[in-house]
Amino acid sequence: MTSSTSQPTRRQLLQGSLAAGVTVAAGAVLGPAPAGAAPAAGPTAIRPFRVAVQPGRLTEMRSRVAATRWPTRELVNDRSQGVQLATAQALARFWATRYDWRRLEAKLNALPQFTTEIDGVDVHFIHVRSRHSNALPLIMTHGWPGSIVELLETIGPLTNPTAHGGAAADAFHLVLPSIPGYGFSGKPDELGWDTTRTARAWAELMRRLGYRDYVAQGGDVGAAVTDSLGRVAPAGLLGIHLNLLVPALNGTTGLPKNTSQEKAAQAALQVFSASGRGYLVEQSTRPQTIGYALLDSPVALAAWMLDHDTDSYLKISRAFRGGPPSGNLTREHILDNISLYWLTGTGESAARAYWERTQSAGQSHPPVGVPVAFSAFPGEIFQAPRSWAEISYPTLSYYGTAPRGGHFAAWEEPGLFTRELRAAFRSTR
Repeated sequence: MTSSTSQPTRRQLLQGSLAAGVTVAAGAVLGPAPAGAAPAAGPTAIRPFRVAVQPGRLTEMRSRVAATRWPTRELVNDRSQGVQLATAQALARFWATRYDWRRLEAKLNALPQFTTEIDGVDVHFIHVRSRHSNALPLIMTHGWPGSIVELLETIGPLTNPTAHGGAAADAFHLVLPSIPGYGFSGKPDELGWDTTRTARAWAELMRRLGYRDYVAQGGDVGAAVTDSLGRVAPAGLLGIHLNLLVPALNGTTGLPKNTSQEKAAQAALQVFSASGRGYLVEQSTRPQTIGYALLDSPVALAAWMLDHDTDSYLKISRAFRGGPPSGNLTREHILDNISLYWLTGTGESAARAYWERTQSAGQSHPPVGVPVAFSAFPGEIFQAPRSWAEISYPTLSYYGTAPRGGHFAAWEEPGLFTRELRAAFRSTR
């Protein structure tokens, strides 16, 4: 692998501004924040900006993809040895010759993006206010190996329901932050940024935006952050929604294994524990080590991000190897997410967030004291049965299942995901 040259700062990547009042999409506007937002100056100011990646960075990315030093082919006919060579090479061909980053850049810059400093770190977020005055404020948190990219297709349906099969009463004001160390947010330069600290930052962000009452949603790492937010239970938090059952994934004991659904969930967890936790172990124990490869080779970064769970891997592999995409998991959208990691240089800092979670493991936390809604998608690492959700969250107020979708539920099936959120929070309004 070639050595890395000097890289621009995140502020150089993110330049310019957006004017207040710009129309974002039908039914969604960038307007002034509600009363009580932060002042216009000082470290807590909310600063509008846009993405502007320098052309040389895109040229370098394509050159590094084309110059990949390939391993030999795996010796098995499945993914049991990792990301298959044919999948990685198909991805690289498309990335080097047909992928257009500027398309995503334009999409992001059509949305109201901001940064604000919270607890010493610049937090990037998208903030789209619905035109419906009674919209419910909602903060949604992405996961790993995802980013804000996995949530973009839900913006229209959530903020403008009347144009997407819903009623005005289903509308949300939407806040989509990038976790510190991910994407366009700053990289923490001190220890302690676990999910609880991120949750407290989200509470401050919503306070700074002037939202007195709001709900929260998350999947994957975002589910852990949202779970922590429910345990912090800041003033104004009305409820949370999750699409990954964090306590079960963390090994909570006492979950029944009697029904067919419970047995299936337990079997899936055992498979994941035996053969699917490689990325989790490395990032939780040696994030710096894997970081060298993630910052030096775009294809190494892509392979690391693809090697997550079997369901999403097979869907992504099929998209690049000539099969039809699964829902919204197209080649372009997959590479949008990977390119965002590469161009912001956040492969190692996102991995380090797993190490932070490990350091805080075992600490006692209060129970979640707000209503909890949960949606189970069939392609998730395990499809949590209702009984597990009820035991994990005694305040469970909603349990739903979807006919399609997996670990990246919002990204893969934004329509179904939106319907679940509307149903989950209907009683909260």
